[in-house]
Amino acid sequence: MTNFFCEIMFSLSLAHLSLAVSSKQLFCVFYSGDLLSLMTVTYTARVANARFCGFSKLLWAWKGSIYKVLYKEFLAFFAMYTAISITYRFFLYDDQKRYFEKLAIYCNHYASLIPMSFVLGFYVTLVVNRWWNQYTSIPLPDRLMCVLSGGLQGSDERGRLLRRTMMRYASLSALLILRSVSTAVFKRFPTMDHVVEAGFMTRDERKKFEGLHSPYNKYWIPCVWFTNLAAVARCEGRIKDNHTLKLLLEELNAFRGKCSMLFHYDMISVPLVYTQVVTLAVYSFFLVCLIGRQFLDPSQGYPGHDLDLYVPIFTLLQFFFYAGWLKVAEQLINPFGEDDDDFETNWLIDRNFQVSMMAVDEMYGDLPMMERDRYWNDSNPRPPYTAATLFVLRKPSFQGSTFDMAIPKEEMHFQPLEDIAENLEESGTRHPNMALFNRLLNSAPSPTGLMGGALRRTSAQLQRLRHSPGIDQYNSDDEDKDSCKIGKAGSLPSGLGQETQSTVCSFREEKSVRTPLLEIQFGSEQDRPGEQPAIKERKELSRVESKCNEEHQIGEEEGKGERGETTRAPVSLLPPPPKSSREKSSRPSSSIPITSSHPSALLFHPAAHSSLELCSSQPAISHNKAVSTPKPPLGGNKMSFLTVPSFSEPQRFRSVSMGSELTGS
Repeated sequence: MTNFFCEIMFSLSLAHLSLAVSSKQLFCVFYSGDLLSLMTVTYTARVANARFCGFSKLLWAWKGSIYKVLYKEFLAFFAMYTAISITYRFFLYDDQKRYFEKLAIYCNHYASLIPMSFVLGFYVTLVVNRWWNQYTSIPLPDRLMCVLSGGLQGSDERGRLLRRTMMRYASLSALLILRSVSTAVFKRFPTMDHVVEAGFMTRDERKKFEGLHSPYNKYWIPCVWFTNLAAVARCEGRIKDNHTLKLLLEELNAFRGKCSMLFHYDMISVPLVYTQVVTLAVYSFFLVCLIGRQFLDPSQGYPGHDLDLYVPIFTLLQFFFYAGWLKVAEQLINPFGEDDDDFETNWLIDRNFQVSMMAVDEMYGDLPMMERDRYWNDSNPRPPYTAATLFVLRKPSFQGSTFDMAIPKEEMHFQPLEDIAENLEESGTRHPNMALFNRLLNSAPSPTGLMGGALRRTSAQLQRLRHSPGIDQYNSDDEDKDSCKIGKAGSLPSGLGQETQSTVCSFREEKSVRTPLLEIQFGSEQDRPGEQPAIKERKELSRVESKCNEEHQIGEEEGKGERGETTRAPVSLLPPPPKSSREKSSRPSSSIPITSSHPSALLFHPAAHSSLELCSSQPAISHNKAVSTPKPPLGGNKMSFLTVPSFSEPQRFRSVSMGSELTGS
């Protein structure tokens, strides 16, 4: 009996021991499986070549799939839909069914007003861009270790210590920032003791690190230690020149900048209101669909409810797509977690630390022996191909997109430059587009034509007011000689059409009390304080008219004596026209100084109550500037073109070149 009891106890102890061993093995299996599940899902090799149903194999993957992320929500949605459908079919009375049917039609009608595609699409695009930018901000030591290995010289223990310590400081800075933003790294290094024990920091460095009191994240402190060591190495001569030191510090700043970007990505999230809007839009839409997408009784004859399938296939697909889209954003919004597709931060720490230490220590000065390569004497080296890649040799080498272009032989001959120039001139004259352009230019109204029309109207009105036959005779006899043919449209000088300022013409029609030209003074004579404005005006006019009459008489006597030699033309403020072969002027025109406080034009002043025009191509006349006085083309009656309008007459200004009218009162 005792032996039997002992055998039972021994068997129980063996069973307990075997159970403990198996449980430990099972725990190790689950733990290793959990570690494997943290690896990022990579399937790029499976879709390297596009084939028929190339993605079909990926649809059955479980790890990192949409089924693994969404199956709980999907089952909950289908369960609620089934519960509502069963209640409608078996537990509601007829009047309650009719009310539920109206409610379902109402919900189905207004559910489409929720902009699901727009809200979700923009949100997922924002999250995916942010996800990739965070990955590119992870600090990698590759560039820094290459510059440090080539820039800090010294194969002795001191040089080796400097290189390894500086590289360890860079790795420590990356570890501190990843420990601040990644849950997986924080679980691996929960305290600074773990960081010291892992070999990233010594105990003295930890005391100095904790002795620097700052309320902010202190991941940047190892970078400052790096710069201090670089300065020491420069003073010791291990960094040969300042350019190498500058390059080393630039790479360190780029490394530290990426650490800072990771910190800011962790601190500045996608605005919470946007995330809430997207989540509420998706959940509210499918809550409404639970009622609005129910299959109603076909006997009631509701539009669109002629068929009862019991299972809403397309509603379930819509939930699968939209809710899956939202789950994608939920997984990618923080890629430093422990999801299937999150970044492998612990693997990055191991890789970066091992590679950087090997680059600055074991590989420093380690060079293989140089020897001639196998293609040393081959002018056309070509690496060999395997049987699987032999088809590449059968393809012709790409020479360019136009390499096989065919051109007719008659178009391949070079042409002499003289023939090319002649062909260009002939094509320019015969080109139909150029001819059409010339016709448009000829038919378009020009400032010259407007000026010519205004001057013709001026001449006609002068003739009617003065009743002098000399004007017509002057315009008809000396039509191609005189330089001031104001009666012809084609006699306008070319300079008028080139000025940006508009030419002003003044018409005096009726009496008024004010005039804008009273401030103009003719001559350099000062006004006497007691003299009336009208008396001063008449004196100035009489003096100007007398001088113009004398010049006119001298011009007529010379014109009678020397008819074919010289023609004295009235001088105006307009630019002189191009002279013909018969026009030769030998005498300068007289000028009268005009003092004006306003930009003025040439004034034609006939008798009272007459209407004349005032034209000038000059934009302004400055103070105390000599202005040429034109000789009037009048035969018997002597008059002056430079007069001031009456004190009681208004002025109407017309901008001839711009086509606008200005009236001053």
